[in-house]
Amino acid sequence: MIRPDLLLHPTPKGLYCPPGDFYIDPVRGAVDRAIVTHGHADHARSGHGAVLATPDTIGIMAARYGEEFTASRQPLEFGEKHAVDINGVKVWFAPAGHILGSAQVVVEWKGLRIVNTGDYKRRPDPTCKGFEVVNGAHVFISEATFGLPVFKHPDDRGEIAKLLESVRLFPAKTHLVGVYSLGKAQRVIALLREAGYRDTLYIHGALKKLCEHYESVGVKLGPLEPATLEKGQRGQSEQFRGKIILGPPSAFRDKWGQRFPDPVLAFASGWMSVRQRAKQGGVELPLILSDHADWDELTMTIQEVDPEELWITYGREDALVRWAELEGRKAKPLRLVGYEDEGD
Repeated sequence: MIRPDLLLHPTPKGLYCPPGDFYIDPVRGAVDRAIVTHGHADHARSGHGAVLATPDTIGIMAARYGEEFTASRQPLEFGEKHAVDINGVKVWFAPAGHILGSAQVVVEWKGLRIVNTGDYKRRPDPTCKGFEVVNGAHVFISEATFGLPVFKHPDDRGEIAKLLESVRLFPAKTHLVGVYSLGKAQRVIALLREAGYRDTLYIHGALKKLCEHYESVGVKLGPLEPATLEKGQRGQSEQFRGKIILGPPSAFRDKWGQRFPDPVLAFASGWMSVRQRAKQGGVELPLILSDHADWDELTMTIQEVDPEELWITYGREDALVRWAELEGRKAKPLRLVGYEDEGD
């Protein structure tokens, strides 16, 4: 078996494949050929010569950056039967369950199989395909955003129930829910609909384009209206009493969010399990909803994949490496830089 680092290794621009001459989720500057795991801005950037990604990720990149986000685009469906050959390297995608279109990248060369998860979660999500285990991985590259044993995310439906109960108890207040514009916003909306909430949901303008994209590919979000208030006309704010408004967390910290009557500030994020973060952000109703795997799901996934070697990246690498070593597994941190928590 050839050395895995001859097939994939970290560089300042991102994870690079020398025989295929491509990068996976390049983070610094444009490259000639990029494979993109999903549409979050810390993984999907514009300006590359060629982009290979799932059709949904390509659609998201076009919605965020414009149709000219790359010189050449190649959509690739999930499944080994759709594999492509890039300079003798076989590449195919498996669902990652992170957001719409998110993919694990499977790279094969001279009998070596490496699976790069990108970001992933194991929870059912009505807005995207669920994570699928890829068997036969010699190397498994796992994220570790929540790679500490303290991170154990509660049931998604229970967190949505907390929000709906607060709306019921405080019908004169406006509930402002901070959500990231891609993935988290649409998932919270879909979970609210799944829980039986049929009223119009109001959204900040930053969510509009991506919500429309999700609807265009068949993800039903129900009635959505802009959360618009004309400047200086405070009387209009009364219409939002008892309503739920979704927007970027930053919007609720400025004057835009302060115009709504008796607001209750909520924030949907895996980081809301850290009380200090919620307190510092002035969050009254923390909703622990993450688009990443928690500690138990990370370790479960590694056990299910059962690779010969584990590489850890994107987050709390050391704790997961130590766990793997105690399990008798060969593991190392990749320490890739440039990735953030947009999809937490």
